[in-house]
Amino acid sequence: MNSNNIKTENWVSFSKNLHKDLFSELEVLLKALDRFFYVENLPMAQENLTNRNFYDELAVVRDVIFRILGILEVVIPENKKNAYWFQKFAESKFLTPYSRDVFKKDLYKQDTPEKGLYLLYDLFINLKGIVTDLLKTGKISYLGYVNIGQLISKEIRGNNYFNPFRHDINPEFDRIENFSISKIVKSVELRETKKYVSILYLFLFRFLRYLNHVDITSQYLVSLNASLIILILLRTEINSFHNYIKKITETIDDENLKKKAPQHFRGKIENSQGILKNMTEQTIVQLAQFFNPDIQGNHIFDSFTTKLEQSMKLREDIYVLHKLLTLLEEKAPLPDERTSIFKSLKNFMFYFESFTFKLLRYDDYDDFASFFHYIFSLKQFDFDKIIDKIHNFNIFLETTLRHLSNRSEFEGKPINTERAEKLLKQYL
Repeated sequence: MNSNNIKTENWVSFSKNLHKDLFSELEVLLKALDRFFYVENLPMAQENLTNRNFYDELAVVRDVIFRILGILEVVIPENKKNAYWFQKFAESKFLTPYSRDVFKKDLYKQDTPEKGLYLLYDLFINLKGIVTDLLKTGKISYLGYVNIGQLISKEIRGNNYFNPFRHDINPEFDRIENFSISKIVKSVELRETKKYVSILYLFLFRFLRYLNHVDITSQYLVSLNASLIILILLRTEINSFHNYIKKITETIDDENLKKKAPQHFRGKIENSQGILKNMTEQTIVQLAQFFNPDIQGNHIFDSFTTKLEQSMKLREDIYVLHKLLTLLEEKAPLPDERTSIFKSLKNFMFYFESFTFKLLRYDDYDDFASFFHYIFSLKQFDFDKIIDKIHNFNIFLETTLRHLSNRSEFEGKPINTERAEKLLKQYL
């Protein structure tokens, strides 16, 4: 390796150490941008796509390009950018065709990280001009949108150093840096099980890393659109993760983990996906209503449920959960009856976790999750040991129901007790 290459790698390595979060965000945005051109990943009806105008989607792409360029402007040192643009200027003004060929050939060799970063920078500078001009037409066809996506995907995947799809697990970013979790993984004795548990944690920490790049403070459209495509990426990766869980369940040797994995992991993943899907759809609808107050959620998403309907559903399900816990307390002196009601309670809790958790307020989520985890982790039903937990959580539910009833959106809208009682009877 010559000294020039060592020097080149040193400044890229230095920049990566200095801007670790920005390089992580760059990797996530490149991956998300690729996924954003797969129309089946987008929250839209899949019918009649050929007649649809993809202007809004391409406008999101333009804003993500701006964000990627903003990152590259920071991570490439000023003197390196200046030298690069001088070379580009010289190429267009002074170099002979042969000299230009030599310059491009040397750059496209991608034998150093510097060249890979320059190519990425050059790509998005050019894309900014192309996409901005295309948007001026006001009409972006389905085929045009997909073709742009294919070109971008090809360029991203052709980058030797900054292609986010080079590895399923990227050792640069996909790491378990938490000591407690690392200790747990190392304590697993079965080799195959340890491998699967390691991969599960790597994926879960990757999801957290994605979410860390979702900007919940900025009101600028560039940041909002960058966050939107990260959420869409997360949704697609959770689907893949869900399938991976089902696949490895068949090969796990640890019988206890094998029995618990499908129910535990799949339930958590489906719940997380539901929360993200609901949040993303509600955000899209509310943003659309800012520009067109007459538009409704079901005009955009076939299965859309309004926030009021969701709140009413949440209130009814909490009401039923409260009723079951109250019954359990009332039947405390009757061992056979309370055992039967406890089974009904757990069945309803499985339903609640699968369908209602995603409707909970963020402030209430931990209390529900903690109680549900406690009940589901019980090895045997010992009512005397859990009565205090049940009583305290039931008081919490009473308070939650009272707060829900005081919301202005529920004025004149009492709980539909007939529907709630009907649901309760299904579990008793």
